[in-house]
Amino acid sequence: MQHNVLILDFGSQYTQLIARRVRELNIFCEIFPFNHFPNDLSSYKAVILSGSPYSVRAEDAPHPDLSQIRGKLPLLAVCYGAQYLAHFNGGEVAPSNIREYGRANLSFIKDDEVFMDEVALNSQVWMSHSDTIKQLPANGVLIASTKDVTNAAYRIEGENTYAIQFHPEVYHSVDGKQILENFLVKIAQVPQNFTPNAFVEDCVKELQEKVKGDKVVLGLSGGVDSTVAAVLLNKAIGKNLYCIFVNNGLLRKNEFENVLHQYKDMGLNVRGVDASQRFLKALEGIEDPEQKRKTIGRVFIEVFDDEAHQIEDVKWLAQGTIYPDVIESVSVKGPSATIKSHHNVGGLPDYMKLQIVEPLRMLFKDEVRRVGKTLGIDDELLGRHPFPGPGLSIRILGAITQEKVNILQEVDAVFINGLKEHGLYDQVWQAGAILLPVNSVGVMGDERTYEKVVALRAVESTDGMTADWVHLPYDFLMKISNEIINKVKGVNRVVYDISSKPPATIEWE
Repeated sequence: MQHNVLILDFGSQYTQLIARRVRELNIFCEIFPFNHFPNDLSSYKAVILSGSPYSVRAEDAPHPDLSQIRGKLPLLAVCYGAQYLAHFNGGEVAPSNIREYGRANLSFIKDDEVFMDEVALNSQVWMSHSDTIKQLPANGVLIASTKDVTNAAYRIEGENTYAIQFHPEVYHSVDGKQILENFLVKIAQVPQNFTPNAFVEDCVKELQEKVKGDKVVLGLSGGVDSTVAAVLLNKAIGKNLYCIFVNNGLLRKNEFENVLHQYKDMGLNVRGVDASQRFLKALEGIEDPEQKRKTIGRVFIEVFDDEAHQIEDVKWLAQGTIYPDVIESVSVKGPSATIKSHHNVGGLPDYMKLQIVEPLRMLFKDEVRRVGKTLGIDDELLGRHPFPGPGLSIRILGAITQEKVNILQEVDAVFINGLKEHGLYDQVWQAGAILLPVNSVGVMGDERTYEKVVALRAVESTDGMTADWVHLPYDFLMKISNEIINKVKGVNRVVYDISSKPPATIEWE
């Protein structure tokens, strides 16, 4: 894999979006914390500095050593990065007199600047900062302004260093992708060779070199990630791959049987293990969502350890970890805070002698689907909605019981089947139901009820890093609500979640 572009994260909520836009240009990139990036930069063709919630004027502001980057590699500094370069290199950054947040338009663009090729005057950009650059750094050359932000974009004379105070990575910056392309392709001359076909070819070769003739055990979940990981590994090592599908008791209704049936025709060696009671017993009385995730992760590994011992000479454990899992599980001083832990991120306990292999670790969800299509995986399977590793445990708020699991499985089945029957399933990126820890008063017939409340959730997204709630038709929601209340004993009220990510997350826990 070519490490073409290095993105240094200063904690911006948009850092992952920078990576997404770069990947859309068929350019491979990686995100590293500003204070923990590779010592060897020889394989990188360009560097991007992200924005940050910090002010460069603050004492605890991120302050990286750029001596191995500045003037040696093409550098693009975004928002905080642009202010950082100015503040510590002879320029001036001061609090803005007006709130520079939201849409703005470029009122000046310097002629004959490759960085601004094909960017029109009055092009809309997205601002998000409370400080502003009052004076450019030494050798700074102004290349773009807005009505309220004079130094909206500049470059450093004598080096391939560019800086912008707006965010090219968000869709509100209409020509943002063009600006990134100008910098990466025209200025830094980064090759656009990160395609699904190239990934499969490189990944299979790397897997063969890494695993050699060893046996690998893989945990299948029935989802897109683990399925694509399995097919990639099968392509690389064939019969040395042993797949195990664990029923943790928190799957969707009938999913254990359905998934095992689905894999029959894929040429994979799959063993089904029903450990549902083991998981539910371990989860008794646990209400904290992080504890749920960690408990499920622990039991998952224990089950795998038991199963792996039944296969002679297994050396590796394969996982369907993807890039958002990795990003959301990393927390350092400065970059984005940990949102949640992921049960398949973070390594194995010492007693388990297996090494980890994660073929999809650097891919976003939509990239995983494109790779799956290249591998010839069925569209219906690739189109499956994401389902959390901890399953329904994080959709049951509070303590988990078998009764609650049964209720939520029935509610979820009504909702998901309804989406499919009404032709809405493929318009939704992810959907599910949440069992709330409250009861509400209702009336059924002539009797008063005091039963559970469920929330329905449906979002549209590209990769799960951001998401908007889906405007499902009222008639559909009314029908599903009635069906749930009539068919699922123990539920008398249905609500619909209309929160977007951010500020909310897709899952409730």
